[in-house]
Amino acid sequence: MSDSAPSPAQPYDLLIVGGGVNGAGIARDAVGRGASVLLVEQDDLASYTSSASTKLIHGGLRYLEYYEFRLVREALTERERLLAMAPHIMWPMRFVLPHSKLVRPAWMLKAGLFLYDHLASNMTLPKSRAVDFRTHSSGRPLKPEYTKGFVYSDGWVQDSRLVVLNALDAAERGAEIRTRTRLIKADRVNGVWEAVLEDRVTGTTSTVRARALVNAAGPWVAKLLSETLQIPNSKSVRLVKGSHIIVPRVFEGPQAYIFQNPDKRIVFAIPYEQNYTLIGTTDIPWKEAPGTVGIAPDEVTYLCESVNRYFQTEVKESDVVWSYAGLRPLYDDASANASAVTRDYVLDLDTTDGAPLLSIFGGKITTYRKLAEHALEKLAPVLPVVTGASWTASEVLPGGDIGEGGFAGALARLRRAAPWLPEQLAWRLMRNYGSRAYEIIGESASMQDMGELLGGDLTTREVDYLIGKEWARAPEDVLWRRSKMGLHLNDAEKNAVADYVKKKVA
Repeated sequence: MSDSAPSPAQPYDLLIVGGGVNGAGIARDAVGRGASVLLVEQDDLASYTSSASTKLIHGGLRYLEYYEFRLVREALTERERLLAMAPHIMWPMRFVLPHSKLVRPAWMLKAGLFLYDHLASNMTLPKSRAVDFRTHSSGRPLKPEYTKGFVYSDGWVQDSRLVVLNALDAAERGAEIRTRTRLIKADRVNGVWEAVLEDRVTGTTSTVRARALVNAAGPWVAKLLSETLQIPNSKSVRLVKGSHIIVPRVFEGPQAYIFQNPDKRIVFAIPYEQNYTLIGTTDIPWKEAPGTVGIAPDEVTYLCESVNRYFQTEVKESDVVWSYAGLRPLYDDASANASAVTRDYVLDLDTTDGAPLLSIFGGKITTYRKLAEHALEKLAPVLPVVTGASWTASEVLPGGDIGEGGFAGALARLRRAAPWLPEQLAWRLMRNYGSRAYEIIGESASMQDMGELLGGDLTTREVDYLIGKEWARAPEDVLWRRSKMGLHLNDAEKNAVADYVKKKVA
């Protein structure tokens, strides 16, 4: 518990339920304004929706078709801010959009991209342009019938690391972060919330008090309202399952592809973890209870067919080395089509009986920081401690102070400082941790000083950092959410990591 945490008699200013990107972003912003904050997450940080995205920092080009101009403008403005806040885990990417005679006409694509470029008031990335695939290098992987198209700019993010870094910054500013902790019940008592929390590891319960409660439970937002808090609410979420597949690299180069399907949906093919291609996503209405979800066989077929319509190299179901799926908790705007449901967010403030309750419906990774600002604006009249100036737009996230020359310059400096690091490990440490890579290396002067190699280039010193600083408590926290080493290790190496983590956490 941080030094600024209140005593049992003194309530927290803010109890946040949900350790996804919205909850972590609100915790960071609120504690930076002087609020005392407790965030609880029933599993690991970014366990669900926030680690199952397509990992794009983007305005949402296709949202223009649904006239979501405010959302697109806000997201494009945020894209520039986020790329500057965490240049180690986010970077610009060029997207290649082939024109298909089966779908939207070329003039519509051109008009949409022109609007996309000009809705961003602070755009520093290269603007869109038309290309001839018969001469442009990005045309090489494509089938010969695709001769014309466009390229435009967007950004890429390591989504689960973004969540962890927001939580880490919040914690370093005085917030308390409790993972594997579930809200069992909460009641308004004498103008404050009294909440019963369960430690899901030990089974013990504790009671905390808070002046305001933020329901950032993502797919569980409506369930938490109706069942845990027993508060009626007219707003609801629409759960949509999005699935992705990872296959061995299909094309060369740093560019990504965005493909239009005959059903008007789009699918991305994106360079991933150097040796792979990420393909996604689907949009499947989900009527069951929220929880862990997986990809269905027909989704794998759909994604393969979507890229095989364009690529010369055929992607087969048997090529899939990993897949992941998540539930997007979209605000239910009564759209008939899952792809047309708004990606905008709605903030619902309930001040009945005193203690405020703010529920977050919807949202997307790109706009999480702005959503946090809007959440605190909504709370400020009833929670004066958060009325301070917004501050997160210009403050880098932990590790983001990588210095001059961007990522390449930072990597060169790390390699000079630790020439004994293997080239790939130096790249990975800088890409995941930025300037915090030096904290992991510490006083090490050789690979032997980094401890035991558990598999690939994953050392016990790095895992110790993840356990000690980033709330890693289970093997999957290390292998899949704090890193993507699960893709690169064999079963014996993954077991070695699992054994080590269990021993250290016990």
